[in-house]
Amino acid sequence: MLSAVLWCGGLQAADAPDSKQAVDRLRIWLTQPVESRGEIAGQPFAKAPLTASDAERAADLLWTARLEELRRTRKSEMDAKRIEAAGKVLRYEVVRFGSAEVVPPGGRSLFISMHGGGGAPARVNDSQWTNQVRLAKGYAPQEGIYVAPRAPTDTWNLWHEAHIDVLFARLVENFVALEGVNPDRVYLMGYSAGGDGVYQLAPRMADWWAAAAMSAGHPNETQPFGLRNVPFALQVGELDAAYRRNAIAAEWGTKLQALHAADPGGYENLVKIPAGKPHWMGMEDRVAIPWMEARTRKPLPDRVAWRQDDVLHPRFYWLGVPEGTAKAEQQILASRSGAVVTVEASDVPQIRVLWNDAMADLDKAVQVTLANPPITLWDGKVERTIGTLSRTLEERGDRRLMFSAEVLVRVP
Repeated sequence: MLSAVLWCGGLQAADAPDSKQAVDRLRIWLTQPVESRGEIAGQPFAKAPLTASDAERAADLLWTARLEELRRTRKSEMDAKRIEAAGKVLRYEVVRFGSAEVVPPGGRSLFISMHGGGGAPARVNDSQWTNQVRLAKGYAPQEGIYVAPRAPTDTWNLWHEAHIDVLFARLVENFVALEGVNPDRVYLMGYSAGGDGVYQLAPRMADWWAAAAMSAGHPNETQPFGLRNVPFALQVGELDAAYRRNAIAAEWGTKLQALHAADPGGYENLVKIPAGKPHWMGMEDRVAIPWMEARTRKPLPDRVAWRQDDVLHPRFYWLGVPEGTAKAEQQILASRSGAVVTVEASDVPQIRVLWNDAMADLDKAVQVTLANPPITLWDGKVERTIGTLSRTLEERGDRRLMFSAEVLVRVP
């Protein structure tokens, strides 16, 4: 019924560092050249149980080291506005808004704006990219960095192929590390085929976004279930009948409103079908910009709705699955209240539940329960370790989504 291994306790007592010593040894380890450090998981200090304050110190050390590494290794690709990853190249243009001298508390906003086009010659998608750059002037956020990427391919699904997730994750990491972007103020938007991408990427990468704005796109096979914590603006012209965009947008609006009615703490939405408008809405969709700007990401939401798309992910907010076990269309609905996480529904056999002291006091016991049938999957204390902090940072590259402890539960 339960499997949870946090620390095997394989150290000899004389070699086992206490909490403070573990953090001190981490600090020394981080001063070594990256190429000579070895894997952190194999270091004795990575397995030592930590206090809450030492876990916070260790998290800060690991995050600072990661920022320094990103600033050292990613500057050239930022200067070139060109990212290579997952076998593809993502180029982009940047438009800046607001004062260059005044940085908002927490950092600047980032708007990722995807162009239209699709399965067409490169010159068509190039022109659509140029147009998306021009649209920045009309969208005109109050402050922040507007990034218009050029899709790496010229395929019909150019914004929701598997490489996009990897490239966008790297793009956000770069702007956080080198441009002072606030990771809780990253927004996703797109028009036409770019709107197709918003439909797909907003739920499957939900823990990256503060809000999303879909304009004139088509969802294809994706579902709104994963949008529980991403405020979602949806706009399609009343006369935009190609591929039934208008009808499907209205259907999605009904679905989002039903989801919000059943779960008032989630599925915030803005749905507009501008009367008399065809595929091009004449910038009426700009209403989504101030609507998004009023919203920030919740990295530790009290409820998580996770649906695997055809592009699979092992982590989602404070949940995960063992590497290599995710399958398309699997779903988990889980909630947390204090030291109790409740799996409300799941067709996933094993779930990683991640913990940090912002969620609960880890000096006390925590619980993971199954709602139906009511079963306790875990009841006990968990150990904070540097190894878990490091692993969860490597998985997501986000200081706000680092966790010091985890349990692996089997769901009957």
